[in-house]
Amino acid sequence: MDSEKPRQKEMQQEKVVIRRIHAIDSEIRKGTYPNTRDLAELLEVGERTISRDIDEMRNFYNAPIEYDRTRNGYYYTEESFYIKDISLSEGELFSIALFERMLTGYKNTPLEAQLRSVFRKVVSCLGERTTIDSIYIRDDVTYIPESLVRIDAKVFNDVFTALRSGRVMTLSYRPLHKATYLKRTIQPYHVICHRGSWYVIAQDSYKGSPRLFAFSRMKDTKVTKQSFVVPKDFNWHDYVDEDMGVWASSRQPYDIKLRFAAEIATFASEHVWSSTQKVKQNKDGSVDVSFTTTQLPEVQRWVLGQGHTVQVLEPPELIATVKKELSAMQKMYKK
Repeated sequence: MDSEKPRQKEMQQEKVVIRRIHAIDSEIRKGTYPNTRDLAELLEVGERTISRDIDEMRNFYNAPIEYDRTRNGYYYTEESFYIKDISLSEGELFSIALFERMLTGYKNTPLEAQLRSVFRKVVSCLGERTTIDSIYIRDDVTYIPESLVRIDAKVFNDVFTALRSGRVMTLSYRPLHKATYLKRTIQPYHVICHRGSWYVIAQDSYKGSPRLFAFSRMKDTKVTKQSFVVPKDFNWHDYVDEDMGVWASSRQPYDIKLRFAAEIATFASEHVWSSTQKVKQNKDGSVDVSFTTTQLPEVQRWVLGQGHTVQVLEPPELIATVKKELSAMQKMYKK
């Protein structure tokens, strides 16, 4: 407890300085050209204190303060300038601090530098030397982001340029199951960031229908001068399941039913895979989870990752694909 007292005293002194700076800012904006003596008398402090405060305003807030010798006082060279002040609760301050830590999740994308720039601008607009003294913000709180693939900055910017301007793109694309790049011409309709990976739903001239393209598998992108219009009946929700995945080729909805072994019943009961899910506790301790999704490939991938602790009960199509994959895995390991 004793170690907190110096910190609390420092924070209190900081608040006093901030209130004084706001008072000085208010007087200067009145246009009365106050000097250090006037401000010292008004705020009941020494002239040296006022001089330090004005230096602080110049250095920290970038205040355009000048001294007019003919009027014997201070003024702003930019009439629109003022010390910005935003009142934030502890929870809001926590959100800002957490945001900075979560930026590590974008370290492999061109967004990282932009987001950090936005963060710095937000903090600078707080109008004070923001100190977050919270039980929530400590060095023993760690954010571990999703593992991300690297995205070329030109690819990233070209996709968004084409999307914003309604222009056709050309590119080389490597499909998931191929080792070579294929030439593609696409019309970007909608961009999605799913679990840290970036995708664009785009009309594919080769396939003749909207397809999903991963930014990380693109290269040699070029925004052409040819324009296009997104069809009025296009709805990106038809191509992805926000809860489960982004397999745009999977459009048919399936009713999924999974049985979780008793040993992971708590995990099954507390986890949310879908906003439509229903959870049922069985007498033997196992848990049945059911929901509807179009993303059979994503469900299959997840189920296989859980090993013997999760069994697919429905639909038959998913049971068949899981069995097929298990059979292929057995053959691989026999070799």
